[in-house]
Amino acid sequence: MADRDLLESLAAEVEDNLTRHIAVAAEWQPHDYVPWDSGRNFQAMGGTDWEPSQSELSEVSKTALTVGVLIADNLPSYHRELGKYLRTGPWWRWVGRWTAEENRHEILIRNFLMVTRAVDPIALERMRMAAMTASFNRPGMHLLDVLAVAAFEEAAAGIRHRNTARLTDDVMVTSISERLAADDELQAVFFANLISAALDLAPDQTMRAIADRIADFQVPVIELADGRTSDQVLAEAGIYDRAQEPELVFAPLLEQWQVFTRTDLGETGELARAELAHLRR
Repeated sequence: MADRDLLESLAAEVEDNLTRHIAVAAEWQPHDYVPWDSGRNFQAMGGTDWEPSQSELSEVSKTALTVGVLIADNLPSYHRELGKYLRTGPWWRWVGRWTAEENRHEILIRNFLMVTRAVDPIALERMRMAAMTASFNRPGMHLLDVLAVAAFEEAAAGIRHRNTARLTDDVMVTSISERLAADDELQAVFFANLISAALDLAPDQTMRAIADRIADFQVPVIELADGRTSDQVLAEAGIYDRAQEPELVFAPLLEQWQVFTRTDLGETGELARAELAHLRR
């Protein structure tokens, strides 16, 4: 099916899932997770500038939150990439909702880092400028590819935040990470549900998209101030290891989509499914 036909055919599913998402998503406020009474001015406002001794967070917490805010800071690029494909009716309303939720993550993490002086604000700003200048661009995709990769990315983000909550020794960081994980997991459900509907509508085409997007899957990567990349640092910290993606990201979604038990595939779909056999569990 052409993307235009898929957009129309899946519109009712999008509307239903958007309604469900809003109904089950907890309302929360970023300011409630920031210890404002710990804040003080920097030198430009008559205070003191940052120095390493001011940070009380563990390296795991600082690493996770630095990567988290840099990824979230690049939201305009992700919004653009998603919005290129989903600009009609309920699709566009979902893009708006998703963008608002992701922006809330950036607001929370940045405020927390600045108020607690957890990281060097100048180094963080320089990394933000570099990341956003480099921007983020995807190769051209069809609609089903966009939905599949979004499901994988949100599932991966949820895992990253859950591991941060598990590994950190700071109660506030645990609370923040669990809150962000809950949002990302609900977003993953939204995209995964659309893939389920698409499999019923165009099974071969959707299976092909799933296989292709698993084959080239890459979480957002940020270059950090010390020259290392975020995926290296997160793996070393035990927060997110790409080697575990088959087990933690792909396999649960393939099981949800009943990839290995479907009986409605043609030759194209069977070929795509064969490429996923190593992920069967």
